[in-house]
Amino acid sequence: MSEKKNKMATWPIPKLLFSMGLPAVFSMLIQAMYNVVDSIYISNYSKDCMFAIGIANPLQLIGLSIALGSAVGTSTLLARRLGQGDIDEANKVAANGFILTGFHTIITVCLGLFVAKPFLALFTDRPEIIEYGYIYLSIVLIISFGQQFSIYFERLFQSQGEMKIPMFGQLIGAITNIILDPILIFGQYGFTEMGIKGAAVATVVGQILSLIFLIACVLIKKPTVRLRLSYLKKGLKAKRVKDIYAVGLPAMVMNMINSVTTTAMNGILVKFSEDAITSLSLYFKLQSFVLMPVFGFNQGALPILSFNYGANDRKRYLQAVKLFWAVAETICVAGMILFAVTPDIPLSFFETDAELLRTAEIVISTIGISFVFVAPNIVITTILQSFGMGTHSMIQSISRQLIVLLPLAIFLSRFGLRQTFFAYPIAEFVMLLVFIPIAIKAYKTKFAYYDK
Repeated sequence: MSEKKNKMATWPIPKLLFSMGLPAVFSMLIQAMYNVVDSIYISNYSKDCMFAIGIANPLQLIGLSIALGSAVGTSTLLARRLGQGDIDEANKVAANGFILTGFHTIITVCLGLFVAKPFLALFTDRPEIIEYGYIYLSIVLIISFGQQFSIYFERLFQSQGEMKIPMFGQLIGAITNIILDPILIFGQYGFTEMGIKGAAVATVVGQILSLIFLIACVLIKKPTVRLRLSYLKKGLKAKRVKDIYAVGLPAMVMNMINSVTTTAMNGILVKFSEDAITSLSLYFKLQSFVLMPVFGFNQGALPILSFNYGANDRKRYLQAVKLFWAVAETICVAGMILFAVTPDIPLSFFETDAELLRTAEIVISTIGISFVFVAPNIVITTILQSFGMGTHSMIQSISRQLIVLLPLAIFLSRFGLRQTFFAYPIAEFVMLLVFIPIAIKAYKTKFAYYDK
């Protein structure tokens, strides 16, 4: 533990943030590449399949949200206990997080079994679209254990300052996906053409291989905090579960709110055209090239902030916040320029007809303006999570999307398609004004408590 603790407590903040953030950024860029490549292959295969994935995406996102929620809650609490020097309690937290991940996997399977088809029917009455979407969702949700437990083990390593192993785990999953997609979708090298089913199978195979790699690393590397059978046998402890969900449940809800928002936006956009829904789906794929690097640094920053809060080192805490903010803002400003000024460049990768291309340019160039405000909002969320104030970050997300974004989008949709998407930058700006003072007050209050 001393080596890990010295790294988190004594390395210069720039070296620490970049050493922990860059591996995650690299792996997330590969993930972003997979997301786009997957869509490129599907767009080449069938426009109907593209639309089906567009309306299926919100439910798939709920499965991802469930996985991220428990993993974020576990890793944040674990890093805080390490900062306090309580290794035994950190191992107990890891065991409880593993059990919760098992429960969450069962919930995700139920979504695939019972919710997928009725959900798809909300947005189309075309039976072929519903069937395409159901084929895709039934596979990625029912066979979701690879995704659920991969994310758990990635965060287990990250909370201890180990970022390269999660990076390689994500690389294995993404590269497997990229290789298998064309083979299974189009039926190459002797494989039967599977279409949209092939895209789903490639996804789950990549997730399972990633999980196998991460489990092997736990067994071989034997990190300070790892799963111990004696703690697993003791089951869940109410106080520990409560502390995990104090951050994890709000994180879960925040990601689910994205799904709710996208579902509602699809309901608004279907009044314009199917192309509008597909265009929003394309935007979410492409935006990952901007936001994934930011979230990569977020994965590095959160354990650093949690550790230094647990160690009551306000100087290093503040240094990490300022550097994370500067890096995130730089990335997002570059993304804003690319999307808002030259949307045709990112869209040039897709095989689309002229009408869909025109619609997609409107969507991407308008929402792209919001990137400049997204970066500080992500930093504020990370600050609140590091203090265990997950409820506040959840309120931030709910307020932005359900109280500001959706009502504004409904109102602006009266004036046209482009005007509808101005709701995104306006919502980000409003939340920034509201939550900057809340984050500042939280910083002063939390560290003042330590001084008593």
